[in-house]
Amino acid sequence: LKEENAILRSKINKLQILSETQADKVRKLEKKLEETKIKEEKEAQDLEAMVQHVEQNLQLMTKRAAKAESSAARLRQENAQLQAELRNCRLEKEALRAGQAGLAAARQNAEVALQHLLRVTTSSRASIRQLLSGAESLQLVADLLKSIDRISEV
Repeated sequence: LKEENAILRSKINKLQILSETQADKVRKLEKKLEETKIKEEKEAQDLEAMVQHVEQNLQLMTKRAAKAESSAARLRQENAQLQAELRNCRLEKEALRAGQAGLAAARQNAEVALQHLLRVTTSSRASIRQLLSGAESLQLVADLLKSIDRISEV
């Protein structure tokens, strides 16, 4: 009986040591699991922040694209108006040559305006592709057209 008790106590001691070892392993695994959860939460937060940043960039790009499309449409419209004005200036130039020989200065201004309109037409086509390039030339053309109108009225 004593031997059996000794054997059972030995087994109990071994089982207690094994139980303690397994309890240590469980604690270590629980700690590791907690660390992994914390790490995953941080990664999830970082990923969410990155997604928000990408969404903001996408919204900004969408706004820029809309603005670029609007600018392109405006430039197309301006180009069409300038081409109409160019046709009118050509007609006006022909009328000045045919009927008003005494207005050499007006003819010269019409020629300058025509040259400017031709240059502006060429640059406005490039401006449509480049979205705003050549705006100063368009203003110069508008000023010249105003001066032609004033001369025509005189």
